[in-house]
Amino acid sequence: MATSTHTKKPTPGRFGPYGGRYVPETLMAALEELDRAYGKAKRDRKFQRELDDLRRNYAGRPTPLFFARHLSRKLGGAKIYLKREDLLHTGAHKINNCLGQALLAVRMGKRRIIAETGAGQHGVATATVCALLGLECVVYMGTEDMRRQELNVFRMRLLGAEVRAVEAGSRTLKDAINEAMRDWVTNVRTTHYLLGSVLGAHPYPMMVRDFQSVIGREARAQILKAEGRLPNAIIACVGGGSNAMGIFYAFLQDKKVKLIGVEAGGRGKKLGEHAARLDGGSPGVLQGTFSYVLQNSHGQIAATHSVSAGLDYPGIGPEHAWLHESGRAEYVSASDAEALAACQFLSRTEGIIPALESAHAIAECVKRAPKMKKNDLVIVNVSGRGDKDMGILREELAGLNQ
Repeated sequence: MATSTHTKKPTPGRFGPYGGRYVPETLMAALEELDRAYGKAKRDRKFQRELDDLRRNYAGRPTPLFFARHLSRKLGGAKIYLKREDLLHTGAHKINNCLGQALLAVRMGKRRIIAETGAGQHGVATATVCALLGLECVVYMGTEDMRRQELNVFRMRLLGAEVRAVEAGSRTLKDAINEAMRDWVTNVRTTHYLLGSVLGAHPYPMMVRDFQSVIGREARAQILKAEGRLPNAIIACVGGGSNAMGIFYAFLQDKKVKLIGVEAGGRGKKLGEHAARLDGGSPGVLQGTFSYVLQNSHGQIAATHSVSAGLDYPGIGPEHAWLHESGRAEYVSASDAEALAACQFLSRTEGIIPALESAHAIAECVKRAPKMKKNDLVIVNVSGRGDKDMGILREELAGLNQ
């Protein structure tokens, strides 16, 4: 259940009025411990060196900034660059955050890791780093998402993780988070909750953003090297919002760089047919944070829909809510049909099959680039690759099976 009220007393981790901590008292000590540990780790050169080494030699950073010449030529207008997070180990940006949080858990003496996953990429990345560091791993996943992402379920189990099926509610990401939080409350002394996006109670939105901000730092240096100037626009898909915050953060102070987040427009405008929180939602509290959520007039969390499991969530990260309200970023949506068409278009134009989440960002680029000037620059964050979505694509693009 969501509520539109929030505390008047100053609370750590606020982005304007958004963010804060709305959790059971039993979790407050764990959040404070995590906040302290992360604060120390940020200042610890040994921790940062170890993280940088794993990013480079294990995950495969830096990822390329690829000039999509064929896409640019076909669309006309702006020059389009793709930030290739899909080339990272495990296939998406999620590994950036998982490496950081897993190292932090080891520092805190927490040898059991729990996580939630929707599209499965965060679960796979969590299982991967737990295997690397010798940690116990339990991943909660809604049964509907397990059906849609069967390959990733097998990958997690192959890596040694226990995947716990969640039958409650809509059997998607929201329900997986609920179960993970119940587990954390019960096992808080021995367990670290490796949250996968810029969601939840402080310090998670800040911490996850920081671990993902390597995307934007690289992209900034790469575009300056390639073009000698900053881009006119950056486009990224927004579920919880970690890949978008990751690339936006390095450009927040550059007012001439337009930041564009793309939510899931689903199959219609009615509540329950989409996951566009900043278009169809309102401020409320969900799973530890105050942000925009999809809810009905009675404050009950609404059902959501997206062809992409990773965008199918009723809340959005609180920093995104503040960027929207302050006007620093623009948030739009792409429908299921637009995302599927964009996925097919990029695949055939550049030989890059994006994740369906990332295809939403490509869809907005397809709309926007032709209206821009020839010397304008656009960076699209390709947050993940489409291997995991072959089952969905096979069903949705049935004509390709013939």
